[in-house]
Amino acid sequence: MDIQIQLFTLALNVVAPIYIREVQFEDEVLNIYMDFKKGSLFPCPKCGEMHSAYDTTLMNWRHLNFFQYSCYLHFWVPRVNCPNCGKHRYEVPWSRQRSGFTLLFDSFVITLIKSGMPFSKVSELLCEHDTRLRRIVDYYVQKAYAELDFSDVEKLAVDEVASKKGHNYITVFSNPDDGSVLFATPGKGSSTFDSFCKEAEHHNLNAQEQINEVSMDMSLAFQKGATDNLPNASITFDKFHVVKLINEALDKVRRGEQSQDKEAKEALKGNRYVFLKNRKNLTKKQLARLEKLENSHYQTAEAYRLKVKFQEVYEHCKDEETAKVALEEWIAEALNSNLEPINKFIVTLRNNMAGILRYFSSKLTNGIAESINTVIGQIRRAARGFRNIKHFINLIYLRKSKLNLPYFITT
Repeated sequence: MDIQIQLFTLALNVVAPIYIREVQFEDEVLNIYMDFKKGSLFPCPKCGEMHSAYDTTLMNWRHLNFFQYSCYLHFWVPRVNCPNCGKHRYEVPWSRQRSGFTLLFDSFVITLIKSGMPFSKVSELLCEHDTRLRRIVDYYVQKAYAELDFSDVEKLAVDEVASKKGHNYITVFSNPDDGSVLFATPGKGSSTFDSFCKEAEHHNLNAQEQINEVSMDMSLAFQKGATDNLPNASITFDKFHVVKLINEALDKVRRGEQSQDKEAKEALKGNRYVFLKNRKNLTKKQLARLEKLENSHYQTAEAYRLKVKFQEVYEHCKDEETAKVALEEWIAEALNSNLEPINKFIVTLRNNMAGILRYFSSKLTNGIAESINTVIGQIRRAARGFRNIKHFINLIYLRKSKLNLPYFITT
């Protein structure tokens, strides 16, 4: 056997009755031509019975590059005429049906995309149109996602994230126990919960009965969706979202004071993040400015003091009962400040008290959901937007769901 043919026979794991007939290098392209021995038998893809070839069809597959050479496999694929099943084409072991790529090529593409490499770069590296590469990813992700099992899921974290510029969102349902994405769907309305429950049924999860805890923000649409579709679930309002709301109230106090008081404008100028950051995250310079301002007569200093005291409720209270007492005391003190943004926050606090207090029992947050959102942001920026929302969601599943990809993808 020619040493070159022998080398590629071993590299491609070509076994009888198939053999490599010829290898050609031409214009930086490697073409490998394969054939089979006359009289060979092939299995019927339906019943497995062995039959001789009825006829053949020339087919081609893109394979992994050999050094700088693009590589293509060429093979006259036999068709068998099974008396029980009819005429069917032999399924070659190196490629999935109706694919123009080998399994190893598919694996390489999936590996690069899962690592975070943009499709444009992978397309450039492999000299293949990105549309064809996207089809590879979509095929394996959809197949693996369909086989996911949610039967042991009892808790949810729900959050919305922008899919592109403008008011375009997807809602992501994740498992707070392991940080995996369970489901993602366009929109951020209450109907997203109904969509999740319907999809969950295909993954061995009766969400209406099994889900007992949900962590989310205070969106009225989310509240309606959870109440209507998850009757056994207790709702926890994410503490980071609650703290964000009081930070926004504090910032409104600062901006309002700066616009009305020239002295305050000068004193508070450039100190926005000094008030919004946690003390432990401040630089020495920022900490010195904060210590100077927090004991001043400015309304912003009073709003900051109330914010810190509100955060201490989360830090020190261990159960719902003590947290309720602490929050009522905080509300009484905050009302005396007579700061309009703080008063509006108090209204929100009172209207959502049950979900806020639930945190002190469930200890659930959307911290994992936020980390998922970070990855989603990376996907969105790498692609510079998506025309196809389903493909965007498939990439989220690829990066953040526990997909059981085929052996040749994961090894």
